[in-house]
Amino acid sequence: MAVHYLLLVTGLLLLFISGKFLVESSVAIATYFRIPTMIIGLTIVAFGTSSPELLVSLQAALRGFPEIAVGNVVGSNIANILLVLALTAIIFPVAVPVKSLKRDWTIMMFVSVLFFVLILDEKFSRWEGLILFVLLVIYIIYSILDVRKENSRNGVMPEKKINAKWWVAAVIFLVSVAGLAYGADLFVRKAALIAEALGISQRVISVSMVAVGTSIPELATSVIAAVKKETGISLGNILGSNLMNLVSVIGLTGLIAPINVEHKLAFFDTPWMLGTALLLLVLMVVPPALKITRWKGTLMLLSYLLYLYLIF
Repeated sequence: MAVHYLLLVTGLLLLFISGKFLVESSVAIATYFRIPTMIIGLTIVAFGTSSPELLVSLQAALRGFPEIAVGNVVGSNIANILLVLALTAIIFPVAVPVKSLKRDWTIMMFVSVLFFVLILDEKFSRWEGLILFVLLVIYIIYSILDVRKENSRNGVMPEKKINAKWWVAAVIFLVSVAGLAYGADLFVRKAALIAEALGISQRVISVSMVAVGTSIPELATSVIAAVKKETGISLGNILGSNLMNLVSVIGLTGLIAPINVEHKLAFFDTPWMLGTALLLLVLMVVPPALKITRWKGTLMLLSYLLYLYLIF
């Protein structure tokens, strides 16, 4: 049994390290070929930071573990707010940009509700995956136009080409993709075996252990930023990550392999995800408004502990 835990951690480390190098190498290649920075941020970086969730969900769906495929995303979205954002705010209060409140939260909530409606029949088909993928394309185009308009208004000049050895970055990119694929496969297989050995359902292991595992990149980044008292982008990153998890991870997974959704995942975990988003809205507007303070972070963390208690 100890070997399974060791291999689970090994798979998780491969996901974390490969995801990091995937983002860095992708940005280097894109910059070399003069792809605008805003497009890099909205596509390559966004997909890269969601790559652990994406690869884990794809592997789970293809290996016949649908509970892990969907539970990973639902659990990650809950953990990103009630664990990652909570710990960040407890270390150092997080400012809430008006843009995050009005635009980012609204879009995330809309997609979350849509996802809930789509899985009410406890199935997620290819055409439903296509719907979310189309929304992803629309969101990227809208964001690019919005950033371009803002840059034009502020007089921001495009960055110059970086003289980098693109072929080195390409090799790192390919190795990172292979590392992600192998790490995801190892992580999914061992998580399923551990769940079976402990007599725990795949749904519970996916919304807890697997979800927290794939959220570690966001957790590490946010905690480090909080220690440095640089939490300005923490909320935007978390809301963006939750949105990308739904439209890209679930969307692409559904396109490749239709998913059967467990009843409790559809009617307990997903409503809890919606409730988490609503709790965040309340905490963003109650005094002190536009700030996630330490007591708000503590309340969110206690809510997460309650969620874990209920599912176990």
